[in-house]
Amino acid sequence: MARSLVLSLTLAFLFIGMVSARDWNILNQFKGLKSTKTTTSQKGVATLKDPNLTGYCESWRINVELHNIRDFTVVPQECVWFVQKYMTSSQYEDDVERAVDEAILYLGKTCCEKKKCDGMDAWIFDIDDTLLSTIPYHKSNGCFGGEQLNTTKFEEWQSWGKAPAVPNMVKLFHEIRERGFKIFLVSSRKEYLRSATVENLIEAGYHGWSNLLLRGEEEEKKSVTQYKADVRTWLTSLGYKVWGVMGAQWNSFAGCPVPKRTFKLPNSIYYIA
Repeated sequence: MARSLVLSLTLAFLFIGMVSARDWNILNQFKGLKSTKTTTSQKGVATLKDPNLTGYCESWRINVELHNIRDFTVVPQECVWFVQKYMTSSQYEDDVERAVDEAILYLGKTCCEKKKCDGMDAWIFDIDDTLLSTIPYHKSNGCFGGEQLNTTKFEEWQSWGKAPAVPNMVKLFHEIRERGFKIFLVSSRKEYLRSATVENLIEAGYHGWSNLLLRGEEEEKKSVTQYKADVRTWLTSLGYKVWGVMGAQWNSFAGCPVPKRTFKLPNSIYYIA
């Protein structure tokens, strides 16, 4: 009798725990908030810094990276502080470094080495937040996704050519180049930014790419996803084998032809389709 009672109580507690976990919801958390610290950035972006939001905001960020959350125009206001904290943290740099390490491991499994490459082995990099960091822009404008990206101001900042290299990416870029791959830079930047982009890349430590592809008037009529897919189709038609693509937005990988391998760098500040 006693054993049955203990078993029944144990199962009851387990069931309650499972229901509580599954019923967790950010809306329920807001209802129970007693003291929430609200701050306002210099640009007027209100952010909530409550411990109860940390789990929710990390979940939101992870699901952006997994491409479960798509087509968002702004970061949820309650998570702007969290995105800013992550993108300016050592954790972000560690995550990029891990992606770089995995790319280098993959390179060792390819058949392309400097003595074996036939000149038709290709690797594609995006530029913004892949080779060059836009974090300084977001720092100076204080929004980190809390406001819709002002393309006029952003392109003006790009034209200054002052973006620093994304941590660890110069090392990977030259590792790939020295193995004999032809490197193609495929960016959603507009053609008029070519000179500034080239100077910025060289200043940041990149050189020796095979081609830099930016969007002209015709390409601007397409979605970024279609534009990048068309570039891969073009490279394939020329006989190139695209061994890998690396970018901070999912538009770098979507569409056909599908690359042999993709490497996504973290970026939950904005979404470009």
